[in-house]
Amino acid sequence: MSAPTVRAKFMCSGKEGTTVFLHAVYSEDIQSEGGRFTKATPWGELRMNVDNPAAAIQFEPGKSYYLDFTPA
Repeated sequence: MSAPTVRAKFMCSGKEGTTVFLHAVYSEDIQSEGGRFTKATPWGELRMNVDNPAAAIQFEPGKSYYLDFTPA
């Protein structure tokens, strides 16, 4: 049996050096994918340090990312 997963959709709002800033996607159009995520996760912020240059370059301001949470 697989562990339950919670999925959120966040957008990169900026980068400062090795720090990446993301916030929960918000949309008033509840029929859109963004709207469905807004209903489930209306608010959230994530700030993380990414020391690996190959990983840090993957985060682009204005681009959305899925965050999957599973028990460790």
